Amino acid sequence: MKLETRIREKLMHQLAPEALEIVNDSHRHAGHAGDNGSGESHFTVGIVSAAFAGKSSVERHRMVNAALADELRDGIHALAIKARAPGDAKA
Repeated sequence: MKLETRIREKLMHQLAPEALEIVNDSHRHAGHAGDNGSGESHFTVGIVSAAFAGKSSVERHRMVNAALADELRDGIHALAIKARAPGDAKA
């Protein structure tokens, strides 16, 4: 299963987002440190979830990192996270 698909499935299941965008940025890092040649090593995740309500930015990032712990250990080299609760202003 593609890493991007695993990311989507885990975030959907664990954080029930209202909106989820996953961008594979790996092509921008080809040949750089952390590029494992898979084409799936660098991602940006934009996620809006009620689970983030009342949480700090650090807490939200930790929640995403916890949901993707296996992927971060076994394939993702870099993960940029834009996590918001419904009603939060876009950053």
